[in-house]
Amino acid sequence: MTKMTKQKKLLSQRHPIFYFASVWEKRLRRRVSWFLDGKKYTKKKEAEKLPFRVKKHQSKLLKKLGESDMILQYNKIDNLKIVVKNVNGTLIRPGETFSFCKTVGLPTKRKGFKLGMELSFGEAKAGIGGGICQSSNLMHWLALHSPLTINERHHHSFDPFPDDGRVLPFASGATVFYNYLDFQLTNNTELTFQINLWITDKLLEGEIRVDKELDFNYHVFEKNHKFLRENDSFYRTNEIWRTKNAKFKSGALVEEELMFKNYGKVKYIPVEYEMKEKI
Repeated sequence: MTKMTKQKKLLSQRHPIFYFASVWEKRLRRRVSWFLDGKKYTKKKEAEKLPFRVKKHQSKLLKKLGESDMILQYNKIDNLKIVVKNVNGTLIRPGETFSFCKTVGLPTKRKGFKLGMELSFGEAKAGIGGGICQSSNLMHWLALHSPLTINERHHHSFDPFPDDGRVLPFASGATVFYNYLDFQLTNNTELTFQINLWITDKLLEGEIRVDKELDFNYHVFEKNHKFLRENDSFYRTNEIWRTKNAKFKSGALVEEELMFKNYGKVKYIPVEYEMKEKI
């Protein structure tokens, strides 16, 4: 069993040509699906903001890491500026779907993208366009506080660094990798929504706005968070929940729902953990 598992793991990594062939095969499939999936993708952008804000959030651009990593972080900011330029002002009208990958496109040097930190094969490394997941993370958190339907979302399969001033629950973001790991939102309402992103000196900021004021809002939180140990490996798990509340009725609870469960390997030793139960 161990030998077979090792062979499967190495097959796509034995030579770079196998990896790139697999990536481009998946990208081709996605490109075909964009024409055949029947979705109406967003195209229109509006500089003028819609009148009502649904949710706003922000995240720090720089983290305290090693000196060499700081160069990748500064490059990440340049990468995020390109994302902002492509996404800011995007309207999601009734029946439309927002696709991060289709909107931003393939990150390349020719388009101005630089080497930034990205997570691949369980490791943090430099890659063209690295760091743009910070924008998809932010947009996913915003979307969780809106009636937009999140119909495609992926989260990182591992947690590379211990929490350093983390504000949001673990694995509440959305990773992207052009173009087969996408982040997509569909507007199944009769309202028009707008995604706005901008960068300040220290922050990436964003908001979702709407053309008519909503009479409800959302609260997103986590439950059952814990670290688990299995042999010499550590894992992290939690649940993301959401409540819908009547805005003009003293926040009366309308409904509560489990959005998703997360489970991922961590690359560090947690301060506190439980032993994973054997099945």
